[in-house]
Amino acid sequence: MPLIARRTLSLLGLILVLLLPASAALAHEEREVKLPDGTGSVPVYRQGEPDLLVCKTDKSDFQRRIAKFPDELRQRNLRLFARCQKEGFRHLQEAVDRVDGPGMNIAILPGLYLEEPGQPAPTGECADLEARWSSWGYQILSYEQQVQCPHNQNLVAILGKKDLQIEGTGAGPLDVIIDAQYRKLNAIRADMTDGVYFRNFTAQRTTFNSLYILATDGFVIDRMLTRWNDEYGFLTFASDHGLYTDCESYGNGDSGIYPGSASNINDGLGYEVPRYAIEIRRCKSHHNMVGYSGTAGDSVWVHDSEFWGNLAGATMDSAFPGHPGLPQNHAKFENNKIYDNNAAYYEHVRDGTCAKPPAERGYEKGVVCPQIGLPPGSGIITAGGNWNVFRNNQIWGHDNAAFNLMAVPAFIRGEEAWDKQFDTSHHNLYTGNQLKDNGADVYWDGQGSANCWEGVRVASPAALPGCGATGPARVVAEPVKLVQMYLCNDYSIGERRLPGGCWWFGSSGLARVEVQLALGGSVVLALMAVLLWRRRLRSRWALPLTVVGLAGLALDVLGALDGYSVLPAAALALTGLWLLGAGWIMRGAFGWFTVVLGVLHLVDAFDRAVWMLPLIPIGPGWIRGLLTGVWVLCAVVVVAPRRRAEREEAAA
Repeated sequence: MPLIARRTLSLLGLILVLLLPASAALAHEEREVKLPDGTGSVPVYRQGEPDLLVCKTDKSDFQRRIAKFPDELRQRNLRLFARCQKEGFRHLQEAVDRVDGPGMNIAILPGLYLEEPGQPAPTGECADLEARWSSWGYQILSYEQQVQCPHNQNLVAILGKKDLQIEGTGAGPLDVIIDAQYRKLNAIRADMTDGVYFRNFTAQRTTFNSLYILATDGFVIDRMLTRWNDEYGFLTFASDHGLYTDCESYGNGDSGIYPGSASNINDGLGYEVPRYAIEIRRCKSHHNMVGYSGTAGDSVWVHDSEFWGNLAGATMDSAFPGHPGLPQNHAKFENNKIYDNNAAYYEHVRDGTCAKPPAERGYEKGVVCPQIGLPPGSGIITAGGNWNVFRNNQIWGHDNAAFNLMAVPAFIRGEEAWDKQFDTSHHNLYTGNQLKDNGADVYWDGQGSANCWEGVRVASPAALPGCGATGPARVVAEPVKLVQMYLCNDYSIGERRLPGGCWWFGSSGLARVEVQLALGGSVVLALMAVLLWRRRLRSRWALPLTVVGLAGLALDVLGALDGYSVLPAAALALTGLWLLGAGWIMRGAFGWFTVVLGVLHLVDAFDRAVWMLPLIPIGPGWIRGLLTGVWVLCAVVVVAPRRRAEREEAAA
């Protein structure tokens, strides 16, 4: 690489370090784990009589719960209840502890399970474990410490069991409820449990996750419901051969479905891959902060599912350290319905609701406490992902944009090597999607290469690269969008910090940072335009050119108010014409400098609205912006009042 190119990249990297937050919030912290070796398989549902039974003893309550079941199902539950009274268990944990080999089935009969033995706070040695504390206030325990103290963080702990199947025997998931009552981090933790199968019951009300599956090769989440958690409904982490099917989740402060650090089996491959690590099908995730999210959500296939009523529909990212498999790659979303994700949940942070203890926040009444900052009204957000495919989805009803694509430098995930700082936001394919009634189809920060879109009508930038054409390869985002990302990412739920100037959290009009930047720049340039017209431009074209320039500067402010219109490009074009004409009139060193700046404005307008220029590592906006600052300093000198002798000498 030429020396000048290396220096340019280093300078841009330094700018990124200065602009982006130095410490990203950790949405999920876990002990260091390795991804599975991939020798497992997706478990198959086993029918037949269960090996172990779990039930309560109140027969009248049980009969009330099953009264409206279909006759055959009701009779089966009655038989199982009679058997359970003789040989069953009253708590799920008791049954799990009796599992003594692979391939066993546990059936949970209809009822509410509070798992009282697992509720008390840790005592003795368990109250004094040596382990690092996370930024969220819980200890990051080793697997051995989880075995030693299974209920420090978990209402039900399933540790090291193989091919275990746990199933509710009701007509639907709500007939069997495991309720943590906000007393534990996790309702159910399945840790190193290859072949585990969960079916047909509900887990709810935790200070982190309802159902947590970790370091597991082979799992199924089948007809499960999770709800009302501080963080996640379903969290699967560092796992392979997984299947979510016909599941539902709502009321979660992060996401309903989170397949984080799925096995990175397709790294280095193109769009066509041999298999996916995790499949998610026919699931519904609604009224969460996000319907689906996945830091290092690698090789995840999401199809025929629905995401609605969230703050945003789905996200995948490379924005948090400590997740194996970064940067994120090879997710595939197809044939999904993603709609009306415009929830205003940041209001609960602003008014203090989310500062209350979890049990008092009102999750059951629709309150959601967003754990991270992201643009609401978005369909699918990709923050630092590569080789993702978004195909044949129906996405509608979003106030912001159907698709958001943003790059994330590697130092955010804890990697300092310079050659990795620009390794995200490449080869993302958007094709065959049905987009309607969204504020815009696409918001792209401009960074990355070989990304392509089809069927897009309204976008920022307007000149998106199509599929099959040579597109741009930019190493840094557009400057204004980069500043906006820096500002908006300063959100903190713990400190009740909602950054001012960011529309994500309700700022509008002149309160938005991008509008303030446009207004400030336009006022300065407008002043220079008037002074140049009065003192330096001696031509009959001077006044018309100045009017054109002022119109362009006014359009720039209006364009900042609506970034998805043609106004920003039109503003650049008009401003460029003014600078070009004014420079031609003035001639001389400053005049030719002005001509060059005018040409850069026109090139930037072309790049945004007509065709994004290939073969340049940074957008024209960077060069234009930096040179505009220098030009203003020169213009101040040029238009400054002169003494009479100087004027006569200049005239001569």
